[in-house]
Amino acid sequence: MPEVANSAVTVFGDKNLSARDNTHPVSVGGVMIGGGNHVVVQSMTDTDTADVAATVAQVKLLADAGSEIVRVTVNNAAAAEAVPEVSRRLAQLGCTVPLVGDFHFIGHRLLRDYPEMASTLAKFRINPGNVGRGVRHDENFTTFIEIARELGKPVRIGVNAGSLDPDVMASKMDDNSRVAEPLSSEEVENQALVESTLSSAEAALEIGLTSEQIIISCKVSRLPQMVAVYRELSEKSDLALHLGLTEAGMGQKGIVTTTAALSTLLEQGIGDTIRASLTPEVGGDRAKEVRLCQDILQAIGLRRFRPSVTACPGCGRTTSTLFRELAQDIQIHIDEKLPEWQSRYPGSESLQIAVMGCVVNGPGESRAANIGISLPGAGEDPRAPVFVDGERVKFLSGPKIAADFIDMVENYVETTYKG
Repeated sequence: MPEVANSAVTVFGDKNLSARDNTHPVSVGGVMIGGGNHVVVQSMTDTDTADVAATVAQVKLLADAGSEIVRVTVNNAAAAEAVPEVSRRLAQLGCTVPLVGDFHFIGHRLLRDYPEMASTLAKFRINPGNVGRGVRHDENFTTFIEIARELGKPVRIGVNAGSLDPDVMASKMDDNSRVAEPLSSEEVENQALVESTLSSAEAALEIGLTSEQIIISCKVSRLPQMVAVYRELSEKSDLALHLGLTEAGMGQKGIVTTTAALSTLLEQGIGDTIRASLTPEVGGDRAKEVRLCQDILQAIGLRRFRPSVTACPGCGRTTSTLFRELAQDIQIHIDEKLPEWQSRYPGSESLQIAVMGCVVNGPGESRAANIGISLPGAGEDPRAPVFVDGERVKFLSGPKIAADFIDMVENYVETTYKG
């Protein structure tokens, strides 16, 4: 497999929206991954794929939230039979998001036995660690890749620490035990993960896939280990990379771990497509993982998805809750208007709004935004200056400050981003 030098570092805030330009571009149902294209957000359903109605509803939920690729589990005959109907119903709803099949253990059989399912999917995911051992591993892997080749489908070769090929790991451990200064078990596992990924990709190339049909990933759950493994993969391969933790966890822990892991690698120019593997609360919003990926890419300057609101944290100078209420009202307003703004006002996702609470940083932050308001702090003049593109345009006061400022935001969007 050809090796490449370290990819160029992407500077935060760079107007170039691509992360890596030295990986092979891969088309997944028309969505381009790698090759200098922007980092793609993807997600995965947690429904029983055989439940067509539930799966269609969740795929559309994820796509509407901004997931550009959605992966579904194909783990048995019922799921395989359901995939074409899921795709048909999504098309009837006007949802054209590419569907990816997630296969483990028997993917080679399901692809062979259900050709309509295989043709419907935009990409296949295979885990080389659980397709069998020894001769069966090679036979099953070959069958899987040959079907992808015949159908012209891209494949993600996704190695996981939790299901690493035991033969590869055992061989690495044996080798390590014989050296004078053995590595730690984690370092050996890292070597095994990288070797399994690259050797599997090399095998897929030998079977007949091209570099423009292969995406690789190497997922673990521990952040430092993930970063180390992906850095090595980036140094040794020019194939497109999918980033993610195997399991990020729940709540704040999952959000923080995902943000730290993805941001560390993306800032170094490593990664072409990402997923946040959050554990949702029971009955929680599955699309939260999509918005987290978008927020990460927006925060580090790689992509823009929605207008941003800068609001101060509050202090003893801001004893009034007005600025917090206004910031919340503005955010709610943006969320409600976003679908309309996206369709009617292209470019409005770059809008920056500031809602500040006192004279210390308020005027400066408001001038830096496209439109900003500096609300009065404790003991200050009860008038609020409003700044538009760096210029103070008026003062607001009285009980309708919030409504008046929202009207000004609406007017700014309509006049600035009209087609």
